[in-house]
Amino acid sequence: MQTKPPAIELKVALGDRSYPILIGRGLLADPSRFEPYLRRQVMVVTNSTVGPLYLHGLRTALGQRQVETVTLPDGEQFKTLATMEGIIGALLEARFDRGCTLLALGGGVVGDITGFAAACYQRGVDYIQIPTTLLAQVDSSVGGKTAVNHALGKNMIGAFHQPRLVLADTDTLSTLPDRELRAGAAEIIKYGLIRDAEFFGWLEANIGALLARDPRALAHAIERSCRNKAEVVAADERESGQRALLNLGHTFGHAIETGLGYGSWLHGEAVAAGMCLAADLSARLGWLSRADAERAVALVDDAGLPTQLPAQLDPEQMLALMAVDKKVQDGRIRLVLLEDIGRAVVTSRYDPGALRSTLADRRGAAVALA
Repeated sequence: MQTKPPAIELKVALGDRSYPILIGRGLLADPSRFEPYLRRQVMVVTNSTVGPLYLHGLRTALGQRQVETVTLPDGEQFKTLATMEGIIGALLEARFDRGCTLLALGGGVVGDITGFAAACYQRGVDYIQIPTTLLAQVDSSVGGKTAVNHALGKNMIGAFHQPRLVLADTDTLSTLPDRELRAGAAEIIKYGLIRDAEFFGWLEANIGALLARDPRALAHAIERSCRNKAEVVAADERESGQRALLNLGHTFGHAIETGLGYGSWLHGEAVAAGMCLAADLSARLGWLSRADAERAVALVDDAGLPTQLPAQLDPEQMLALMAVDKKVQDGRIRLVLLEDIGRAVVTSRYDPGALRSTLADRRGAAVALA
């Protein structure tokens, strides 16, 4: 008798909306992992890159149900209301009722747009996250944030809608391009910086093994990241307090993505540069030691990620783009800044001149990432 591959199970504790996070190898091919969370009608949403790799095996695991598929074009530039409308149209054409389940098979874009479609269809239906990128496995698939982009701002149209299950099959990372793997490392580094100094130290010693896809290093990093995310979400589901700390680097990063055009930099690349900007500003304000700011930048650099603002964006452009952000309150740009490695704060009480200096001094060369 063949035994199931072992899986790590974590829980996002949200009362009657709690759900498990399963992390392990070979999970996609195991029907028993899905069975408790599926309805009679299942819509799988994937993209043109991931679908050819994993859709057939997933459909086999889903068994004798009505299974339909929507395949989206691959890329952040397609994370739009128009694309989501295509998912809604497919649900209507297949006569899916309120008892259906949507499955998001792909990275962060697929997960965000599928979750938003699930939140909107007939005022809310179930969905399952099956993240296939490192970034999605450690961050975007957990927590119920769903959204699409607008030309003027990233993730400005969306809803909080929790999944029923997050299933992270680490075997899918074997087909992930190196650039996408590095982008995922940015969100992993974030957890160390905002709330887990011990993990940050582990990353400093093991970032090479992580990028080399060492199975033990990947499993540890994914578990530790998901555990951090689950604890934060359970304490503050709708970002009224500490959950905002998860946005370290994101206000800068979203502005970079919008300013360059969606898809020019990957989300993790923009967040990586944003974290370095946040560390620099924190040091300028005297909140973080310069030595610790340099540790943060060094780890991002060791992960092969950008550490500077792209030269195409000047400080005034960045400030204008950052002003169109969900975290702006009463006209003030709120930022996540660091007081120590492993300790962060959300604040709008900083010297605007220091922010301008950071944006001016940490501008890099106009290079394309690949």
